[in-house]
Amino acid sequence: MPNQRQYFRGWKHVSKSKQTARSAFSRLDAADRKLLALLSEDATRSYAELGQLMHLSPPAIHERAKRLRQDGVIKGTVALLDGKKLGRPLLAFVHVDTKNWTSTRRILEFRAFNEVEEIHTVTGESAILLKVRTQDTQSLEALLGKIHEIEGVSSTHSHIALSTYLERGPSPLMDGDDAD
Repeated sequence: MPNQRQYFRGWKHVSKSKQTARSAFSRLDAADRKLLALLSEDATRSYAELGQLMHLSPPAIHERAKRLRQDGVIKGTVALLDGKKLGRPLLAFVHVDTKNWTSTRRILEFRAFNEVEEIHTVTGESAILLKVRTQDTQSLEALLGKIHEIEGVSSTHSHIALSTYLERGPSPLMDGDDAD
């Protein structure tokens, strides 16, 4: 990997990015996890409001949030958009089969399609899993046609979501943490 310093611990090879991720995780205390839980619920809360909820001063909250950003625990702040209100009420998961591993590595071409929300390489019967939102089944069919035009794609299998009961990111809370 270019520009990535590597370290060795005993017999085990550990990259700097993995070391950073481990050290950031090991530095998370219960207050950090509670702050992350509150921010994941509503990232627009002020440091003053977060401080009141956590019984800490706003500057202490600011410093914690700053450290969590620097450590890469907080990767960004985004607005969660409503697919229905944007004219894309149909949510589908598309399993993409490829001819070989080289074809699978071309997955970034899927970023060109605005309907694609997530791209994952997966184990199992398919190589790639896409989360997509379209206007209707005809739009999904058109998207599948564009996917099949990508060199190396051999087939797709789609699953349309009828209802969504939970959509969220990873929980920062560990067993035994107080969410209140």
